[in-house]
Amino acid sequence: MSKPAVSRFPVPKLSELPDDIRDRINKVQEKAGFVPNVFIVLAHRPDEFRAFFAYHDALMLRKGGLTKAEKEMIVVATSSANRCLYCIVAHGAILRVYSKQPLIADQVAGNYLKADLSPRERAILDFAMKVATEAHRVEDHDFAPLHSHGLSDDDVWDVGAIAAFFALSNRMANLTAMRPNDEFYTMAR
Repeated sequence: MSKPAVSRFPVPKLSELPDDIRDRINKVQEKAGFVPNVFIVLAHRPDEFRAFFAYHDALMLRKGGLTKAEKEMIVVATSSANRCLYCIVAHGAILRVYSKQPLIADQVAGNYLKADLSPRERAILDFAMKVATEAHRVEDHDFAPLHSHGLSDDDVWDVGAIAAFFALSNRMANLTAMRPNDEFYTMAR
């Protein structure tokens, strides 16, 4: 049986891509040992690729009050709510790496309310899920639980911005029928 396509849209050859995009993909491959499908799928539209990854990096690589694991936890929980298999699997793998907890990604993806979370992580995910599923209902009082766990207003912005950005990512992954790389399923198990 042949492997399913990684996208329902055309996937460009690496040799056909602009130099900056090809260089970025090569660096990711050197670091990870494979090319995550999100890179080759979004390379279909180079200008949008650049904008997407610029905002991704601004959020996910930003120094602030959230840990790398907390950021990935937000992605996994909200991607589960948005039914995005690619992001659940890919970011679940990254969450397992950062948290050094092999079960946490599956727990958060299945039902974060039943996951083995700290009170701080629970507050972060409660807020992220509200932004992801009911952003129109966010009120000033929703910030209090986050502040009580040491998050600043900039950190609250990060939680909301990550949830919002990955809503876009989830929708693009579902639109394109983006297939998770096999490597993600076994990473950090």
